[in-house]
Amino acid sequence: MTSLGPGDKIIPVILSGGSGTRLWPVSRKSFPKQFWPLISEASMLAETALRAAGPRFAPPVVVANQEHRFIVAEQLRDAGVKGARVLLEPVGRNSAPAIAAAAILAAATDEDAVLWVMAADSAISDMAALQAAITRAASAARAGYFVTFGMQPTAPETGYGYIAQGEAVPGLEGVFKLDRFIEKPDAPTAEALLRDGRHLWNSGMFMFSARTVLDEMAQHAPEVLAAMRAAMAARTTDLDFIRLDTKAFEASPDISIDYAIAEKTAKAVVVPASIGWSDVGSWSALAEIAPKDGDGNFGVGDVILEASHNSYARSDGAVTALLGVRDLVVVTTKDAVLVAHKSQAQNVKKIVDRLKVKKRPEADTHNRMYRPWGFYESLIQGDRFQVKRIVVWPGQKLSLQKHFHRAEHWVVVTGCAAVTCDDKITLVHENESIYLPLGCIHRMENPGKIPLTVIEVQSGPYLGEDDIVRFEDTYGRAGA
Repeated sequence: MTSLGPGDKIIPVILSGGSGTRLWPVSRKSFPKQFWPLISEASMLAETALRAAGPRFAPPVVVANQEHRFIVAEQLRDAGVKGARVLLEPVGRNSAPAIAAAAILAAATDEDAVLWVMAADSAISDMAALQAAITRAASAARAGYFVTFGMQPTAPETGYGYIAQGEAVPGLEGVFKLDRFIEKPDAPTAEALLRDGRHLWNSGMFMFSARTVLDEMAQHAPEVLAAMRAAMAARTTDLDFIRLDTKAFEASPDISIDYAIAEKTAKAVVVPASIGWSDVGSWSALAEIAPKDGDGNFGVGDVILEASHNSYARSDGAVTALLGVRDLVVVTTKDAVLVAHKSQAQNVKKIVDRLKVKKRPEADTHNRMYRPWGFYESLIQGDRFQVKRIVVWPGQKLSLQKHFHRAEHWVVVTGCAAVTCDDKITLVHENESIYLPLGCIHRMENPGKIPLTVIEVQSGPYLGEDDIVRFEDTYGRAGA
């Protein structure tokens, strides 16, 4: 077999901008579902990237929220994915602008490059069938078609949109005309679509050449294309990231690729596939693909199941026990618990919306907050004091900063900290501590080879995260 040249390789485009609120309380805006290991020991982003590894693929282009840039970089690095290009979105504008930006980037070196677009948070179990579907789709993409992957339905699912499969495309095996898209149906309509046998689930995966998608954008979504060309022209590089221009990006319409192009183009075709696909869009969907015991249950974490049936239980916090229940989803984190009937799992977003109305932080943020240097989590919070655990990765450091309303006391639990306090640098070893008075300019750095763990005690009249002035930051974050 002739080896593939660089221009023959498929470029995976991974869309990682979603917030996944239907998987609350695990998935939240600060750390959404694509960054969690929900279906294996790897995160969903890592699984997606590794799915697109091998000699037929170029390094991926990942389009992500700029707030998640260091999480994306770390997870790709841990997965062994090399050469990835990460495009940073300053705001959310749906899938059409994200895909346009990736296509412009690819077209700069090869207008005929084939792009395989997929979400970062779907599950696929049959890799052999996936590779066969990619082969069929790539042939159609190289022939100038706009390819959608249609999943063979296994149930009358009301949570997915559907595709009506048309006649076979001459000369392209396993490729069919796409007759029309169907919005998420009600239950009777879904039953009828399943019986019909010619309707497929819309997976949200696409394949096309950069030239094709940009030509179709010019015809059907010119405002999106103009905004993305401007955002790419004014882009900046930030460490290993490509930061799209904020003003130009914000000018783009907020629209999905389905509405912008897929439902309008005359070049639309579909490749039917049966690859064990799920969009993992709800806890009930995750429960369907999870391995089960003899009673139909799945449990992960500190979970006890007794006399219970057909239930899904997950604990990332306290011990969680289910006794004598059926058809439940129970999810425990360190600061929230969800108990839902499986039939209501699609409605978890309503809980998130109510939390937002009450301005509860649990709607969007986790107790553990990830930063480019590591993470921190609140252990205890009371009147005028707060206790946190801070973990700093080897070789990393916090910003040089000061606070107006709080003093801090740092106790090193593991590792060694190089602590700057005004004009003095002190090495603080395990079981040693240091006091940082209110108003001092300070920084913590891990000069060692193992993670640094520190217990931080804050005291003062105001302990909000916005009480910070940054004088210097390795990671280019804002000055205040």
